[in-house]
Amino acid sequence: MNPTRRRLLLGMALMPLLTLWRPDARASGLPTTTLTIHSAQGPHRLTVELARSAAERNLGLMERDRLAEDAGMLFLYDDVQPAENGFWMYRTRIPLDIAFLDAQGRINDIHRMQPCRSASPSDCPVTRPSMPYHAALEVNAGYFDAKGIEVGDCLSWAGQVGVGCRRQ
Repeated sequence: MNPTRRRLLLGMALMPLLTLWRPDARASGLPTTTLTIHSAQGPHRLTVELARSAAERNLGLMERDRLAEDAGMLFLYDDVQPAENGFWMYRTRIPLDIAFLDAQGRINDIHRMQPCRSASPSDCPVTRPSMPYHAALEVNAGYFDAKGIEVGDCLSWAGQVGVGCRRQ
Protein backbone atom coordinates (compact mmCIF):
# COMPACT_ATOMS: atom_id res chain seq x y z
CA MET A 1 0.00 0.00 0.00
CA ASN A 2 1.42 3.39 -0.91
CA PRO A 3 2.17 5.89 1.93
CA THR A 4 -0.46 8.43 0.84
CA ARG A 5 -3.23 5.85 0.86
CA ARG A 6 -2.03 4.53 4.25
CA ARG A 7 -2.21 8.06 5.77
CA LEU A 8 -5.66 8.62 4.28
CA LEU A 9 -6.98 5.35 5.71
CA LEU A 10 -5.41 6.05 9.10
CA GLY A 11 -6.99 9.52 9.13
CA MET A 12 -10.38 8.09 8.26
CA ALA A 13 -10.04 5.49 11.03
CA LEU A 14 -9.19 8.17 13.61
CA MET A 15 -11.97 10.57 12.55
CA PRO A 16 -14.62 9.19 14.97
CA LEU A 17 -12.22 9.67 17.90
CA LEU A 18 -11.64 13.31 16.97
CA THR A 19 -15.35 14.08 17.32
CA LEU A 20 -15.15 13.05 21.00
CA TRP A 21 -12.36 15.53 21.76
CA ARG A 22 -13.92 18.81 22.89
CA PRO A 23 -11.27 21.07 24.38
CA ASP A 24 -13.32 24.26 24.28
CA ALA A 25 -16.58 25.91 23.28
CA ARG A 26 -15.77 26.03 19.57
CA ALA A 27 -15.74 22.23 19.39
CA SER A 28 -19.06 21.64 21.20
CA GLY A 29 -21.27 23.01 18.45
CA LEU A 30 -23.37 24.94 20.98
CA PRO A 31 -24.11 28.60 20.34
CA THR A 32 -22.12 31.06 22.43
CA THR A 33 -22.78 34.53 23.77
CA THR A 34 -20.95 37.13 25.81
CA LEU A 35 -22.13 37.22 29.40
CA THR A 36 -21.37 40.10 31.77
CA ILE A 37 -21.18 39.69 35.53
CA HIS A 38 -21.90 42.96 37.33
CA SER A 39 -20.06 43.00 40.68
CA ALA A 40 -18.25 45.45 42.93
CA GLN A 41 -15.01 44.50 41.12
CA GLY A 42 -16.64 44.11 37.69
CA PRO A 43 -17.83 44.11 35.09
CA HIS A 44 -16.42 40.69 34.15
CA ARG A 45 -17.03 39.27 30.68
CA LEU A 46 -17.13 35.60 29.75
CA THR A 47 -17.80 33.73 26.53
CA VAL A 48 -20.35 31.10 27.47
CA GLU A 49 -21.89 28.17 25.66
CA LEU A 50 -25.68 28.12 25.84
CA ALA A 51 -27.22 24.83 26.94
CA ARG A 52 -30.95 25.24 26.19
CA SER A 53 -32.29 21.76 25.48
CA ALA A 54 -32.53 18.89 27.96
CA ALA A 55 -29.93 16.95 25.96
CA GLU A 56 -27.49 19.90 25.97
CA ARG A 57 -27.99 20.48 29.69
CA ASN A 58 -27.56 16.76 30.47
CA LEU A 59 -24.22 16.66 28.61
CA GLY A 60 -23.02 19.94 30.09
CA LEU A 61 -19.25 20.06 30.43
CA MET A 62 -18.76 16.28 30.60
CA GLU A 63 -15.59 14.81 29.11
CA ARG A 64 -13.80 18.18 28.93
CA ASP A 65 -10.14 18.25 29.89
CA ARG A 66 -10.05 22.02 30.20
CA LEU A 67 -12.14 25.15 30.03
CA ALA A 68 -10.67 28.49 28.94
CA GLU A 69 -10.18 30.97 31.78
CA ASP A 70 -12.80 33.37 30.42
CA ALA A 71 -15.33 30.71 29.39
CA GLY A 72 -18.25 28.85 30.89
CA MET A 73 -21.58 27.22 30.21
CA LEU A 74 -24.93 28.87 30.84
CA PHE A 75 -27.78 26.44 31.47
CA LEU A 76 -31.09 28.04 30.45
CA TYR A 77 -34.58 26.80 31.32
CA ASP A 78 -38.01 27.79 30.03
CA ASP A 79 -39.59 27.20 33.44
CA VAL A 80 -38.43 27.80 36.99
CA GLN A 81 -36.48 24.83 38.37
CA PRO A 82 -37.22 23.62 41.89
CA ALA A 83 -34.37 23.66 44.39
CA GLU A 84 -34.50 19.84 44.44
CA ASN A 85 -33.16 19.83 40.85
CA GLY A 86 -29.42 20.08 41.14
CA PHE A 87 -26.23 19.45 39.20
CA TRP A 88 -23.77 16.58 39.38
CA MET A 89 -20.26 16.06 38.14
CA TYR A 90 -20.59 12.59 36.63
CA ARG A 91 -18.01 12.20 33.81
CA THR A 92 -16.90 15.80 34.39
CA ARG A 93 -13.12 15.97 34.56
CA ILE A 94 -12.47 19.52 35.76
CA PRO A 95 -13.49 21.20 39.04
CA LEU A 96 -16.15 23.84 38.53
CA ASP A 97 -17.97 26.64 40.32
CA ILE A 98 -21.71 26.96 39.75
CA ALA A 99 -23.93 30.00 40.29
CA PHE A 100 -27.70 29.55 40.42
CA LEU A 101 -29.63 32.54 39.03
CA ASP A 102 -33.12 33.96 39.50
CA ALA A 103 -35.33 35.26 36.67
CA GLN A 104 -33.54 38.64 36.63
CA GLY A 105 -30.09 37.06 36.43
CA ARG A 106 -29.21 37.67 40.08
CA ILE A 107 -26.96 35.09 41.77
CA ASN A 108 -28.80 33.30 44.58
CA ASP A 109 -26.21 30.60 45.36
CA ILE A 110 -22.60 29.77 44.51
CA HIS A 111 -21.10 26.30 45.02
CA ARG A 112 -17.81 24.54 44.25
CA MET A 113 -18.10 21.14 42.54
CA GLN A 114 -15.39 18.50 42.26
CA PRO A 115 -15.17 15.87 39.50
CA CYS A 116 -16.86 12.57 40.28
CA ARG A 117 -14.60 9.67 39.32
CA SER A 118 -17.23 6.99 39.93
CA ALA A 119 -18.28 4.72 37.09
CA SER A 120 -21.82 4.86 38.48
CA PRO A 121 -23.74 8.14 38.22
CA SER A 122 -25.75 7.26 41.35
CA ASP A 123 -22.51 7.52 43.38
CA CYS A 124 -21.95 11.17 42.38
CA PRO A 125 -23.08 13.89 44.79
CA VAL A 126 -25.70 16.38 43.61
CA THR A 127 -25.19 20.11 44.17
CA ARG A 128 -28.50 21.82 44.90
CA PRO A 129 -29.35 25.49 45.38
CA SER A 130 -31.19 26.80 48.42
CA MET A 131 -34.09 28.11 46.31
CA PRO A 132 -35.68 27.67 42.85
CA TYR A 133 -33.69 28.97 39.89
CA HIS A 134 -34.13 30.01 36.23
CA ALA A 135 -30.56 29.50 35.01
CA ALA A 136 -27.16 28.29 36.18
CA LEU A 137 -23.63 29.27 35.19
CA GLU A 138 -20.67 26.88 35.38
CA VAL A 139 -17.11 28.24 35.26
CA ASN A 140 -13.68 27.02 36.32
CA ALA A 141 -13.37 26.38 40.05
CA GLY A 142 -12.08 29.46 41.84
CA TYR A 143 -13.24 31.94 39.20
CA PHE A 144 -15.90 33.58 41.38
CA ASP A 145 -13.53 33.94 44.37
CA ALA A 146 -10.71 35.28 42.21
CA LYS A 147 -12.97 37.94 40.67
CA GLY A 148 -14.78 38.87 43.92
CA ILE A 149 -18.12 37.65 42.55
CA GLU A 150 -20.68 36.79 45.21
CA VAL A 151 -24.31 36.10 45.98
CA GLY A 152 -26.37 39.17 45.02
CA ASP A 153 -24.26 40.02 41.98
CA CYS A 154 -26.10 40.00 38.69
CA LEU A 155 -25.50 38.65 35.19
CA SER A 156 -26.69 39.92 31.83
CA TRP A 157 -26.44 38.46 28.33
CA ALA A 158 -28.05 38.90 24.93
CA GLY A 159 -31.61 37.61 24.85
CA GLN A 160 -31.91 37.56 28.64
CA VAL A 161 -35.42 37.61 30.00
CA GLY A 162 -35.72 40.46 32.47
CA VAL A 163 -34.71 44.08 32.63
CA GLY A 164 -31.00 43.71 33.21
CA CYS A 165 -29.31 44.33 36.51
CA ARG A 166 -26.87 46.27 38.56
CA ARG A 167 -25.35 45.31 41.90
CA GLN A 168 -27.66 46.22 44.78
